[in-house]
Amino acid sequence: MPTEPSPEFGGQTVLPEGSGPPDNRPKLRNEHHYPGERPPGDRHDRGEHPQRPAPDYDLAHHGDAEVAPGLVDLAVNVRRREPPAWLRERLTESLRDLAAYPDPGRARKAVADRHRRDPEEVLLTAGAAEAFVLIARAFRPRRAVVVHPQFTEPEAALRAAGHPVERVFLTPEEGFALAPERVPEDADLVVVGNPTNPTSVLHPAGAVAALARPGRVLVVDEAFADTIPGEPESLAGRADLPGVIVLRSLTKTWGLAGLRVGYALAGPDLIRELAHAQPLWAVSTPALVAAEACSTPAALAEVERDAHALAAERAYLVERLHAVPGVHLPVRPRASFALLRVPDGRAVRERLRALGFAVRRADTFPGLGPDWLRVAVRDRGVTDAFIAALQEALRLGATHGRREAADPVSPHSAGGAKEAR
Repeated sequence: MPTEPSPEFGGQTVLPEGSGPPDNRPKLRNEHHYPGERPPGDRHDRGEHPQRPAPDYDLAHHGDAEVAPGLVDLAVNVRRREPPAWLRERLTESLRDLAAYPDPGRARKAVADRHRRDPEEVLLTAGAAEAFVLIARAFRPRRAVVVHPQFTEPEAALRAAGHPVERVFLTPEEGFALAPERVPEDADLVVVGNPTNPTSVLHPAGAVAALARPGRVLVVDEAFADTIPGEPESLAGRADLPGVIVLRSLTKTWGLAGLRVGYALAGPDLIRELAHAQPLWAVSTPALVAAEACSTPAALAEVERDAHALAAERAYLVERLHAVPGVHLPVRPRASFALLRVPDGRAVRERLRALGFAVRRADTFPGLGPDWLRVAVRDRGVTDAFIAALQEALRLGATHGRREAADPVSPHSAGGAKEAR
């Protein structure tokens, strides 16, 4: 079996034992399991599974784990501290209807109209994260491939369901650019993000669409598509591509992470299979009201204005980062966050915490190492304060390095001091 490349710069593809050519599209899980039977490797099963080796990255780590009281949050990509007033009012009104079971009909139609699709091509979900679990439950792929670096939950969900997972790595030397030819031709389930978390790369729609073909399920995570004015590379409105499932999230744009609301867009057959794997009434009435309200023309106009404002703040952050010696940005970020590399990233991250800033460690993303950090775009005042803290963190690191070089027998260089956690 080919060995996996180094975690920071890896090659193209990692093949698990037992991988082989698919027999057409991934088999439906309900062809192999009876109602109520727990699939192998379900999250409730914490034991070892023969097809699920322990991941070499902490796939369960997310940005909220970095945040603590008193820290400026640059680790989480939710862009509002709370929903706007008009949305809070709609949510408050929805509480009167909690005695009735949720009815997704109106929200489903609103989302379908927003993307110019049929309601049968929409499934409302409890955030995009639930959709990854539904995909892992609904299908039994022979050769599942996840394009990394990207959000870790798709791979975590597939592994938890007992599926072998292969990785295709995009590299910083190539600007993390998507190369469709690197994905194995016989892969029958492929997952890619666009724009991608954490690289903030926006792949051309044509390159993503080139991965679609009969016999394959292509999952495109577009949770951050609305951070870009006009959503130029989105496949959300493409009903002509075979086997494509586009996932969207409302939680980050509208400050609804605690409500959990997102949706999947796909052909009616795929939507039916995902719905079959979904528990009854999985999306609450307030979440459905939010999905409907956030799909109106007025809400979309607000999203577009916010995307333009975000672009200006992002450009300012990038300008300031480029002026800091020792900071490397491999690409021009396009989403609501930037990926950067600094020397001795672990120590820099800890120093930033001591200086009052939480940033996202990126060594939990397959394909990246400890010197990578992800930073959320905030307003210019926060950016200026962060840049000052980053410069100080890097200065302290340089001073510490010079001290060790001058005193090679110090307890630090001899291993007498433990790294702060």
